[in-house]
Amino acid sequence: MILPIVAYGDPVLRKEGENISADYPKLKELIANMYETMYDAYGVGLAAPQIGLAIRLFVIDTTPFSEDEDLNSEEKAQLEGFKRTFINAEILEETGEEWAFNEGCLSIPDVREDVFRKPKIKIQYQDEDFKTHVEEFEGLIARVIQHEYDHIDGILFTDKLSTLKKRLIKSRLNNISKGNISVDYKMRFPAMKKKR
Repeated sequence: MILPIVAYGDPVLRKEGENISADYPKLKELIANMYETMYDAYGVGLAAPQIGLAIRLFVIDTTPFSEDEDLNSEEKAQLEGFKRTFINAEILEETGEEWAFNEGCLSIPDVREDVFRKPKIKIQYQDEDFKTHVEEFEGLIARVIQHEYDHIDGILFTDKLSTLKKRLIKSRLNNISKGNISVDYKMRFPAMKKKR
């Protein structure tokens, strides 16, 4: 089932997610719905807060990035078919020299900005069967994980921009929170909740 994606301005996007256990209600169905919602919106990642749930869960499929012409065959192979579910994730370390990449977010449509992040991460998480993994990722996969991980900590990519950049996009962000934007996927805007 395709769920509405919560738009910028909704308080749930600012909440730190709670850890969940294997008996979380309808978890397998929720994960399946999150993937379906992400694919419907042509995303590469989706975190539970983006569908209105303040829990530590996000899904990723970097396959669309593998079609980028600028990547070498090794990079394309890493991104192709990289599909993971991250539950109760904790980034243990981030290393390397920060690099910029133009990021966007399904909750903040039509806003894209360069964000600096470290290239390598070590992360502990549980998969959909609640098996614990500790893994290292780098490059674009690490970037997508960091972006979604921020969501479960109540952080948005726009928080990482300079004061000047934040000022420049402020009116666009306000328009998104009011629902004054056209998107080709299902969204829920904070302004819609206030109307009865």
